[in-house]
Amino acid sequence: MTKPASLLALLLLTAIPSAPVFAADAPKTLSEHTSGLQAQPGFIDVWRDSDKGRVLLSVAALDQPFLLVSSLPYALGSNDVGLDRGQPGEVKMVRFRKHGARLFLVQDNSRFVAASRDADERAAVAESFAGAVLWAGDILASDGGKHLVDFSSFLLADQHGVASRIAGAKQGAYSVDARRSAVLPELARSFPDNTELEALLTFQGPGQGEYVKQVAADPASLSMRQHISLVRLPDTGAGAGATRYQPRVYHPASGGFDTGYYDFATPLAKSLDVRWQVRHRLEKSDPAAVAAGTPGAVKKPIVYYVDRGAPEPVRSALLDGARWWASAFEKAGFKDAYRVELLPEGADAMDVRYNVITWTHRATRGWSYGNALSDPRTGEIIRGAVNLGSQRVRQDILIAESLLAPYGKGGGADKQKLAEAMALARLRQLSAHEVGHTLGFAHNFAASRHGNGSVMDYPHPVLKINAQGEIDVQDAYGVGVGPWDDYIVKHVYGQFASEDQAAAALAKLRAEARAAGLEYAGDSDARSPGSVHPQGLLWDFGPDSIKTWDALGAVRRKALDQFSFAVLPDERQAGELEARLVPVYLLQRYQGEALARLVGGGDFEYGTSGDVKAGLAKGGVRVVPASTQRDALARLADTLRAEYLALPAGVLDQLTPPAQGYERNREYFQTGMDSVFDALSAAEAGAAHSVGFLLDAARLNRLAWQHARDPQQPGAAEVVNLLLQRTWKREPVPASLPGGEAVQTAANWVLLDATLNVLDGGRLHPGVQAELRGAAADFAAWLAKHPGQGTTVASRKQAAELLRAYFADPRSVKLRALPSVPPGAPI
Repeated sequence: MTKPASLLALLLLTAIPSAPVFAADAPKTLSEHTSGLQAQPGFIDVWRDSDKGRVLLSVAALDQPFLLVSSLPYALGSNDVGLDRGQPGEVKMVRFRKHGARLFLVQDNSRFVAASRDADERAAVAESFAGAVLWAGDILASDGGKHLVDFSSFLLADQHGVASRIAGAKQGAYSVDARRSAVLPELARSFPDNTELEALLTFQGPGQGEYVKQVAADPASLSMRQHISLVRLPDTGAGAGATRYQPRVYHPASGGFDTGYYDFATPLAKSLDVRWQVRHRLEKSDPAAVAAGTPGAVKKPIVYYVDRGAPEPVRSALLDGARWWASAFEKAGFKDAYRVELLPEGADAMDVRYNVITWTHRATRGWSYGNALSDPRTGEIIRGAVNLGSQRVRQDILIAESLLAPYGKGGGADKQKLAEAMALARLRQLSAHEVGHTLGFAHNFAASRHGNGSVMDYPHPVLKINAQGEIDVQDAYGVGVGPWDDYIVKHVYGQFASEDQAAAALAKLRAEARAAGLEYAGDSDARSPGSVHPQGLLWDFGPDSIKTWDALGAVRRKALDQFSFAVLPDERQAGELEARLVPVYLLQRYQGEALARLVGGGDFEYGTSGDVKAGLAKGGVRVVPASTQRDALARLADTLRAEYLALPAGVLDQLTPPAQGYERNREYFQTGMDSVFDALSAAEAGAAHSVGFLLDAARLNRLAWQHARDPQQPGAAEVVNLLLQRTWKREPVPASLPGGEAVQTAANWVLLDATLNVLDGGRLHPGVQAELRGAAADFAAWLAKHPGQGTTVASRKQAAELLRAYFADPRSVKLRALPSVPPGAPI
């Protein structure tokens, strides 16, 4: 190329405009990205992109903590898996952080802190325990300190833990199918203190699990909705007109729930374990009323909303029961502080601004629950979420009908209405109970000693035989909150002018409650089969467990004697009669547990060291008197006898297999006789219930220790020997009992299997195990000397052989598990 030509080419190149090339590569601004999108300004500004199925967030506050909560507006419907409509997830404290061109959503580890003014001290704790990055996304645009991100990938991930819950229920490995999932921009909303987002998630999996197949349209494709709430942390007292929430130190005798963290900035002599009472913010409007301790109106009342999906008469019962708490708040000095209303039409029940009582449908009956979603820093409740299982009320009607027999001669509309009234009375209790949890109140299973002592207990229907000799359910359940409930509202919500005044007033309140005989026993001392506390009882009633057992036994006998098709509505298939027999046959199951608590039982109180020193609580465990233990033991031993376990001939002759198209389910006794009712399985279930409590390893260990300290107390061997005396070694079964000898034999084997299981379970202290092994060896020797006659010969021979083989080599014997018992809970 010649020099002039080169110069010409260069001039031509430099003459080509370059601006359009750079303009095409320039990133879009925030306004350009959001042009044409629907804005939802609020706590975090939201942009709805319906065309592309996206939700964009405009994040202004970086490194500022807030709360994140998931929930399920559309769910699975399986009680066994536990993914319910309206179910809230875990409250997480999170924050947005910027790293380069991306925004990160980081979860703080709020369980470990240093409440110190020293930044280095705080940092040392934060650096010691792992946090979590929940999400990261590219920043689309930044403008004036605001960063625009597409938050859709977070919403389309399983934030609620649906897949892990399904896997935990052994229903298979499921995962989100992105192609069949979608963000729902039209449901994205933002308000001053919260932002609400939602997505449709489809989980793909094997579809082979029993529980999944029971409820899903396609068990290999589970479509649900996930709701995400982003919530501003409650104020800290900064700013004009703001008030600081005053956290309340948790006290173990308060009856409340606690939340907290480990604070590594506490003085060396103080506990790291910091606990706050969980409660709603409730403040009187007039400071003078606070200072004087007089009643006063509140700045903002606590309001609960009942699900519009609850039908009548359920809806009215839920409203009535939940409203019971209003009287306790009035007594605590708060005027118009608590209300319950129907959820406004069109309101989003997942919106964290609403405390909601959800009417939850499942394929089978199951538990109800109440969650108090709280600020992990202080325990302040940001939302109460109640889930009430809709099938429970039907179970209560079933129980009432099984007791009243309203569909035969002597029945009629009045008894049918009475059955429904009993179920609705239970539902009011349930509504109040679960709302109580979301107010910050724990279970108190000792409250039933005072009649309707607390809605935070589990109530058994109070049943009796009236003057006409009929079963009376007229006053089966109490009405309104009880004295414990009045106490706990005062303790948790009472407002005082200073922390010192609060400490003194609450100590005085606890002393008054104790003086009034209000006892407290929580979940940790009520759930285990080997629990020790004789007052920590689920579904019992009356001040005396033994007297209630005897009274309830008369009701059971009456109900069994009159049991017939009169308990079953005309339109039901005949095979359902057996399902109604179960709660009647096992009517004393919870009172039987109450008797078991007396055996090896001991009473104690919750409190602090200071309470004990000041005489406000007793330390130690007070063992149940020996005579009471033996009275309870004798009654439970009798539940293993054919006289208790055998059914009347009139009942046996009416029980009918399920019809074509119907089948047995968990509400029936198991059967080893194909489709027909198996009276031996029923007897085995009844026997297994009793021995499961009496031969619990923890109970036997306690019995041995109590006997070691006081030889007048029954020991572990005494329990086993008495059970053997009442069963294997008993006198012949009366011939008048239908199948009595076979029923007794079935119960005998359950007892022997339970004895070997506890010996082999590895939970007995060696000395206790040796003692029980000796009792079993003595029994083997007795069998050798008493081979029996007639139908008892074969069983005694086999029992002797089993014991010899076990003593020779325990590993050579395959032990039988105890028979399963149809579920009683929840009622």
